[in-house]
Amino acid sequence: MRQRLATWLSTMLVGLALAVAADAQVVIKLGTIAPEGSVWSDALQRIAQAWQAESGGKVELRIFAGGVLGGEDELVRKLQRRVIDGVTLSGSGLPTLDRSFECLNIPLLFESGDELDYVRDRIGPAIERRLEAKGFVVLNWAIAGWVNIFSKEPIRLPEDLRRARFWMTSGSPETEKVYKAFGIQVVPLPDTDMMTGLQTGLIDAMAAPPLYALLDRSFQVADNMLDLHWGALNAATVVRADAWARVPAELRPRLIEAARREGMAMRDVGRKAGEDAIREMQKRGLTVAVLTEAERSRWRDEAMLAYPGLRGPYCPAELYDDVMRFHAESRRPR
Repeated sequence: MRQRLATWLSTMLVGLALAVAADAQVVIKLGTIAPEGSVWSDALQRIAQAWQAESGGKVELRIFAGGVLGGEDELVRKLQRRVIDGVTLSGSGLPTLDRSFECLNIPLLFESGDELDYVRDRIGPAIERRLEAKGFVVLNWAIAGWVNIFSKEPIRLPEDLRRARFWMTSGSPETEKVYKAFGIQVVPLPDTDMMTGLQTGLIDAMAAPPLYALLDRSFQVADNMLDLHWGALNAATVVRADAWARVPAELRPRLIEAARREGMAMRDVGRKAGEDAIREMQKRGLTVAVLTEAERSRWRDEAMLAYPGLRGPYCPAELYDDVMRFHAESRRPR
């Protein structure tokens, strides 16, 4: 009898230990289209390593990179259906969570990283509050690089772009309206179908960060690049609030700090990687159209005419006003 009781107690203790161990392990499944081995996926891996160290192995960030779970619109659907717990999205995918992200995607608004950082650092908290109201937590902000226009035929002026079939990621009807307001013929496709679209002639121009064009080799088909910052490819890592609540409360500030630290580091890394990518693609046959100042002014002037129409339908009115005010401030001598 005594032996059976000892065996039973031993079994119970082992079972209890296993249950405690299982409870202690929190897995956050995160999806991204960032290619494996890119500076972006490497940054996520560093966050995963930091979380492992900071939590003493209690929290695991499990990353599904390279679009293996689909394009950004599909990643958002999987996030909303609780198939995954978090996403790292570019500025193309983030507005599907909340259109306030479009306020940082206004074409041709930002000419330098300093301007972008100044504005984003000031309106970021307002965007984060909007996400919190929808049940999401922003873990970090980053920049995936500047976006340039790549095309099969050379593009120098706005009228050249209007003759092209221009790719945009699917799932953002407001962005589609903006492009159409510029007179651009857009073809919405998932990120994962962009390359096929180029190869089949469904599209013949696209906006993409140079590093992405290098990694997926789309520059070999669209082998002309316009030397103009069409926009900044902002990025953010977002998790569902209910998934984040599984992380022990005492660990959350340290894990967010680790994620934000890496996001800050990516600002400079992402920009430099883009510059390096352009030089590498030029070695492999990419033609870069360097604009005169008069040609650059043509693009800026046409963009400014369209900006008032973005207030409200594209960027929420109160945020639009803040963006324009902070943008003007960013250009003042300090």
